[in-house]
Amino acid sequence: MSDEINVEKVQALITRAPFHQWLGLSVVAVHEDGIELKAKWREEWVVNPERRYTHGGILAALVDLAADWALVKKTGRGVPTIDMRVDYHAAAMPGDLTIKGRVVRAGGQFSCAEAHVYDESGKLLASGRGTYFTAPTPPPKA
Repeated sequence: MSDEINVEKVQALITRAPFHQWLGLSVVAVHEDGIELKAKWREEWVVNPERRYTHGGILAALVDLAADWALVKKTGRGVPTIDMRVDYHAAAMPGDLTIKGRVVRAGGQFSCAEAHVYDESGKLLASGRGTYFTAPTPPPKA
């Protein structure tokens, strides 16, 4: 499957989802063990109008997405999240974000991946790790 997966194909798969379109996701690179994404900053992400920092739920979603899609070379698709942990390191101020996902362990049924979210200057904003259900999809019922 890995020979068929490229940036354009993954971009098309990811942006099928309206939420991913709203996040402004673009695929920068797809590696054998991971992925790099960009998220275009949106005013709707602001949780505190006076301070203008991004809601933590947006950062958690980006961690989940990048960790999930880090497995695309193995699965050829996005996979369900079973469990996830996120750590917040700094406030995300207005500006596009870079998210790097990496496979920690690829298993037959369950896999583990992690992701890191960075601001435009390269400052680490959030990181996390998740467990994903990577069993093959069942064949369609006849």
